[in-house]
Amino acid sequence: MTANTSTNLNPDVEAERLNQEATASSLTEEQYQRKMQRRKEVQQKRVAQASQEKGLIIVNTGNGKGKTTAALGMVLRSLGHGYKVAIIQFIKGAWEPAEKAVLSQWKDQLMFHAMGEGFTWETQNRERDIQKAREAWKTALNYIRNPVFKLVLLDEVNVALKLGYLDIVEVLAGIEQKPQDSHVILTGRGAPADLIERADLVTEMTLIKHPFREQGVKAQPGIEF
Repeated sequence: MTANTSTNLNPDVEAERLNQEATASSLTEEQYQRKMQRRKEVQQKRVAQASQEKGLIIVNTGNGKGKTTAALGMVLRSLGHGYKVAIIQFIKGAWEPAEKAVLSQWKDQLMFHAMGEGFTWETQNRERDIQKAREAWKTALNYIRNPVFKLVLLDEVNVALKLGYLDIVEVLAGIEQKPQDSHVILTGRGAPADLIERADLVTEMTLIKHPFREQGVKAQPGIEF
């Protein structure tokens, strides 16, 4: 590949190519340094091109573990920057998770609403579940519209959408009402295709192994709750 061809590559493509080539055991130290120097130049170009700032619609979905945990990492970052954050829990709010106890230390910055009553096989009352989901959505919408809150986490809202407790058209219209610089995170399995299409950032957690399924290991404090 000539220098000119390399220069004309899409920066993302070239970055991945350089990453792969740098793993070759046959490279001399000088060759490795040249590749890393080029990799640095490509990265600087990528950063320079990403000049836009905007509030994001973020979706964490998939069958794997970690959707809420990843979202809480963003919550912590936002709190660390001094931003106000709101968390509204759909479906599994009755668990009163340990996260709530920890996050209560930021009571001046964080509003936490655990509005679900547990999983559907526990509640066994579809009408009640729908009512609670709609109450949670009404609460969430107030925070989404409020410019004071930089980040709003709708935990397990995707499950409420999948079960038909909430209307996807209504939810999409609601999140469009957020201020331009605020972020909304929607977590849970089975995120609707229309939501995925609209989102700016989508991560799918893929289940490969789980100790409950393969080994019969029960939910443990610090891991699941």
